[in-house]
Amino acid sequence: MTSKKLVNSVAGCADDALAGLVACNPNLQLLQGHRVALRSDLDSLKGRVALLSGGGSGHEPAHAGFIGKGMLTGVIAGAVFTSPAVGSILAAIRAVAQAGTVGTLLIVKNYTGDRLNFGLAREQAQAEGIPVEMVVIGDDSAFTVLKKAGRRGLCGTVLIHKVAGALAEAGVGLEEITKQVNMVAKAMGTLGVSLSSCSVPGSKPTFELSADEVELGLGIHGEAGVRRIKMATADEIVKLMLDHMTDTTNASHVPVQPGCSVVMMVNNLGGLSFLELGIIADAAVRSLEGRGVKIARALVGTFMSALEMPGVSLTLLLVDEPLLKLIDAETTAAAWPNVAAVSVTGRKRSRVAPAEPQEALDSVAAGGSASKRMALVLERVCSTLLGLEEHLNALDRAAGDGDCGTTHSRAARAIREWLKEGPPPASPAQLLSKLSVLLLEKMGGSSGALYGLFLTAAAQPLKAKTSLPAWSAAMDAGLEAMQKYGKAAPGDRTMLDSLWAAGQELQAWKSPGADLFQVLTKAVKSAEAAAEATKNMEAGAGRASYISSARLEQPDPGAVAAAAILRAILEVLQSQAWTPWPAL
Repeated sequence: MTSKKLVNSVAGCADDALAGLVACNPNLQLLQGHRVALRSDLDSLKGRVALLSGGGSGHEPAHAGFIGKGMLTGVIAGAVFTSPAVGSILAAIRAVAQAGTVGTLLIVKNYTGDRLNFGLAREQAQAEGIPVEMVVIGDDSAFTVLKKAGRRGLCGTVLIHKVAGALAEAGVGLEEITKQVNMVAKAMGTLGVSLSSCSVPGSKPTFELSADEVELGLGIHGEAGVRRIKMATADEIVKLMLDHMTDTTNASHVPVQPGCSVVMMVNNLGGLSFLELGIIADAAVRSLEGRGVKIARALVGTFMSALEMPGVSLTLLLVDEPLLKLIDAETTAAAWPNVAAVSVTGRKRSRVAPAEPQEALDSVAAGGSASKRMALVLERVCSTLLGLEEHLNALDRAAGDGDCGTTHSRAARAIREWLKEGPPPASPAQLLSKLSVLLLEKMGGSSGALYGLFLTAAAQPLKAKTSLPAWSAAMDAGLEAMQKYGKAAPGDRTMLDSLWAAGQELQAWKSPGADLFQVLTKAVKSAEAAAEATKNMEAGAGRASYISSARLEQPDPGAVAAAAILRAILEVLQSQAWTPWPAL
């Protein structure tokens, strides 16, 4: 089965892609009749060396994304994963020569088709009297024994574009640029790894992997790698990649030693999420620095892809200060990242968090009877939520991402860990404030934010008093904060429905002589009834509001969780024959 692609036609996809890039970039122009993109200011390059590169399409943003001042003069694109035509390469060489450049350097990745077609175009151009040189880049570090074909050209080629571009911009001659580029290419290596293959438009995937397999050492055309390994953590895979790249018994290794400086590229092969890319980058930095390697610059992003391949390649280039200046030189190429010209290694990566405001001492000492009872309440709430994890997740799958129970369990475990550190504050205001901070930090999701808002606001009326009217006011304040920032209202099928129903019953605490347990019992029953009633409501807020109400046949999980929390609190208070705080 062929994969789906957003194209107009398989035959025209490479032309359309290049046309789209040029249409959106005023600094680029197409060469009529050819799949060639050139700098719009070509005539300004008179007296300087022109740099042309290219290859098959499907590697975007390579190669056209690296056209600009300080990088490439132009590129010649082939069909997807296919070397460009000799005629188009020759037309690009002629175009830059007619603009008054003093010579052209062809930067070619080491693949047979590219070598042949660019090489033939070079011979024809030289026969016409145009000075043309060609460098073939092979930075692949996958093969332990080199074959006659040599190392494949991979993402490291982009660094060659940058170095050569900086030299050309500085007015260096063709022969010297060629010499320096060849030297730089020998101090570089790239290795790729992928979770699955890619597919050329109109075709099936190029290779198949089992669910627990990863392809190591693959190229950029969907071809299989040198071996398959079992799926592992990002840290383990990065270590394996760096071990392979730097192993001196590997004929294509990069001679990276402790104390040396490198430019590191973490390249998305097309289909890896930015989340995973960041994790890989972190693992690579830690692993290299753990080996005593200084990371002078770190480039993370998509530089040379393989269509939608969900994988990553690592490139290491040994550098000294003169080479770093070329890497840091200004460029207008759209795909080159804005990299700070400072070393990654040795930089302070964290800042001390600001100290929390000093709290007033508890009016009732922590560890006293009130503190111990609050610990019992919290423990019951935690055990209740942990017991409801699967049930809440099941309810959440109808309209959410099925993690409501997991989120509440994460909060319960965080509270339990906090209780292990010592008795909770005896002051209700301080207790709610501490819980607010804890849930905001550990619970996550919208639930964590809503509980944090509720508890933060509810703590304020309890700073001065802890009477029953103050607790009712605390409930009012918490509900007001949830509605203000969460935008939900009673009847919107959210956790607010349970809490609101309970809050209405707690208004009775504001009347003289109100009974603590009688009112609280009615509040809990009202909350449970409201939670059950949410299954008949049309969602007006939250993730569920984006789903057809016909699918919502279960009560809202947040409302169920809130009612369960209130029930747990009531049961502990009753079982302990709770005595109100001294301030009551």
